[in-house]
Amino acid sequence: MTHAPAAARVLLASALSVTALLTTASCLAGDRDVPRALPAGVPEEPPASPSAAASPAARPSPGAQTLNEEQLRAALLTEADLGEPWVAGRGAATWRDGMLKARTENADCHRLLDSLYTEELFGPPSGPSATATLDDASTDSQLRYQLAAHPPADVDRVLSWMGTLPEKCERFEATAAGAGGLLVEVAELPLPEAGDARAGLRLTMTGEASGGAPARLTVTVAAVRVGEETITLTNGGLGTVLPEVTQAMTQLGADRLTEIGRQERLRV
Repeated sequence: MTHAPAAARVLLASALSVTALLTTASCLAGDRDVPRALPAGVPEEPPASPSAAASPAARPSPGAQTLNEEQLRAALLTEADLGEPWVAGRGAATWRDGMLKARTENADCHRLLDSLYTEELFGPPSGPSATATLDDASTDSQLRYQLAAHPPADVDRVLSWMGTLPEKCERFEATAAGAGGLLVEVAELPLPEAGDARAGLRLTMTGEASGGAPARLTVTVAAVRVGEETITLTNGGLGTVLPEVTQAMTQLGADRLTEIGRQERLRV
């Protein structure tokens, strides 16, 4: 009897987990457009419009109020939402200091790297916040999910800036203390029509890890404004990082936050 290689078992577990995620997100999203994985060799259709654009029908309702910390914690995603092999976070990922803490001469590209490393894409929150960190036990990927209050106008400016990065920072060089020279590539990550405004990016960094071994870091980031609150989700790792996880969690998280906000308005 032959046994499947460890890598194959990891991919199988990840695929089963993503299937469950997409099924859950589809049920919550109804007829909304949620990106799905395509069979190998089938090209994706280009998005009809920039992800950062806010649709008129999705504008925040008048009188929207900021949620408190307890409500934000209730809206957080947990390992139960993702299923196996995801578990509660076990500490900062080693690749954060090893590769993500990098510098480059381009101001916009350096701002992106710095924002991902400091985990403050929108700067310090102006109100309550809540954060959850989850680890993929099979690949050592790490997902960080933050809910925070930020002024909507400031959020929209950052989302618009993110929309320019696939062109401004499509391909550039950076330097990290733990990895030396790095080749960095940035592309748009299509997101479902979640929340009031949104933007997504996929960043890859190729270089050498400590010891001289080749390394490739992939980080997907999704940012969504839902009324007065903002979702920031990053999912990264040195192994397989499935964009479908980020996309499905973006939809699920926005729907959950919207529902908690709706319940709060009904109580007022």
